[in-house]
Amino acid sequence: MTEQNPRIEPLTRTQLLVAMGLTAVLLGLLTKLWLQFGDVALLPVRWDATVLPLSVAIALVITAISSLMYQFWSDYRSSADFYLEFVLKPLVLPDLIWVGILPGLSEELLFRGVMLPAFGLNLTGIVVSSICFGILHLSSCKQWQYAVWATVVGGIFGYIAVATGNLLIPIIAHTLTNFISSGVWKFRHRV
Repeated sequence: MTEQNPRIEPLTRTQLLVAMGLTAVLLGLLTKLWLQFGDVALLPVRWDATVLPLSVAIALVITAISSLMYQFWSDYRSSADFYLEFVLKPLVLPDLIWVGILPGLSEELLFRGVMLPAFGLNLTGIVVSSICFGILHLSSCKQWQYAVWATVVGGIFGYIAVATGNLLIPIIAHTLTNFISSGVWKFRHRV
């Protein structure tokens, strides 16, 4: 039987936190450059009474679907475990705040805030930005199941951004999804 997961040297807690921070800065710079030199405006970010309940509901639905897939689809479970073990194993519980906030903010600003409007606030824009989002989560060709799920989640966030015209909802939903999923994974694996 061939090994499904390639061997990658684990990073230390400090290396992971620095990598997350640098990735967030890089995605933020790409967003800023796209806004500066592209003919696109950032999707609006506004607070109203519906933002928090809708964001929480979306995060809980995504987390529930992911949990069901994790339980019943062994290839997805292996792919997710490989990715999440690499990212989460060295981290301690308070670090999960950064796992939620840094990607939740930087990825949403780039993929839904700028890329989505650039390609169109329509099905084409949702599909293109979601595929790019999924590719970002592809750690290796053998881990395609996790990237496919990230593409689906990107589509959900894209749809919500277009339907509400408010980037704040996918930002908060993404942050909560990452935080909850990371916490559940850490709890299940007691690492």
